Amino acid sequence: MKLSFVTLLLFVYTLTACGQPASKQEGQIAKDISVLEFNRLLKSKPGQLIDVRTAGEVSKGAIEGSTNIDLFDENFESKIDKLDKNKPVYVYCASGGRSGEAMEMMTKKGFKEVYNLDGGYSAWKKASEKQ
Repeated sequence: MKLSFVTLLLFVYTLTACGQPASKQEGQIAKDISVLEFNRLLKSKPGQLIDVRTAGEVSKGAIEGSTNIDLFDENFESKIDKLDKNKPVYVYCASGGRSGEAMEMMTKKGFKEVYNLDGGYSAWKKASEKQ
């Protein structure tokens, strides 16, 4: 009786685990970081700087060296698929929401390191004005 109960529990666990969405793989980094940390990492660990805002937003200012890949573009996923998954990705938007979505997508696609600028370009610009 005890053995069949344990077997049943293992069977139920296996069924529920198989239905779970893909999660972060071991060794992956995906995190929101401050302007200070974002800037420090950009300098010390070169990678791919991605701005996921619209072209209209970018025309009002962007972080130097960034590539614009609009999250709302119907080809967004195919464009990020062309990025190097083994190089760090630094992603930002206006305030951190869209870039958080982009970070999640990239993580699911197997990118090794993705850093989201907490507060987005607004926080970056505010910090730059203080200097």
